[in-house]
Amino acid sequence: MFKNNQSIEEQIMLLWGENVEKNFGGLAAVRNLDFAVNENEILGLIGPNGAGKTTLFNLIMGYYKPDSGKIFFKDEDITGLRTYKVCKKGIGRTFQIPKPFLNTSVLENCMVGGFFGVRGMKNLEEARLKAQEILELTDLLEKKDMFAKNLTLIERKKLEFARALSTSPEILLLDEVVAGLNPTETEEMMHFVNKIRDSGMTIFMIEHIMKAVMGVSDRIIVLHHGEKIAEGSPEEVASDQKVIEAYLGERIV
Repeated sequence: MFKNNQSIEEQIMLLWGENVEKNFGGLAAVRNLDFAVNENEILGLIGPNGAGKTTLFNLIMGYYKPDSGKIFFKDEDITGLRTYKVCKKGIGRTFQIPKPFLNTSVLENCMVGGFFGVRGMKNLEEARLKAQEILELTDLLEKKDMFAKNLTLIERKKLEFARALSTSPEILLLDEVVAGLNPTETEEMMHFVNKIRDSGMTIFMIEHIMKAVMGVSDRIIVLHHGEKIAEGSPEEVASDQKVIEAYLGERIV
């Protein structure tokens, strides 16, 4: 079940929520949700459009405050904490549509996060050295002097990774990292996600491309109308009748 070769007993909860709920004008976007992300795992989050996936990420990151329930990170209650404070605690995030500083170099885009993250860089040289390490990890070092506006889509998505990693997070929330990519690029990105996890990162990812999320996730949570309808290994989720009826339409694996 766990691709990082840890048993269930060895798993350490890093991020979790209890009875989390969020309503918008009487519409329940997230309903009475319990979730947990274990250290150094890849947890997938899937479900139809409007299921509450991005809302959950926004609740974790402090964009929204839950109407009820609690969210914890490393035993600390972070419910409703301001976004920049959540980032400094060690939670990073990417977005489905990358929005880099287009007329700024790849290196400078990556340097910015270093000043606002966990460590808080003391000067430009420290931030530059850290950014270069991250760009090497994300296969962008050769592009470091290129303006972000000249990158391909997959390169912009990798830069989105790099900017999040520059904040020195312990966990990354990834929002549809393969959206818009062709099959070859999708395979490359999933290999990259595994590479990031193998470096010691914990990953919580939203994804609609089923072969991608099923291929890299240790566990998967399925949301439908804001409620969790299934949780388990990719194999267990793919064969769950409620998931098939609500989302998949057919068995995937």
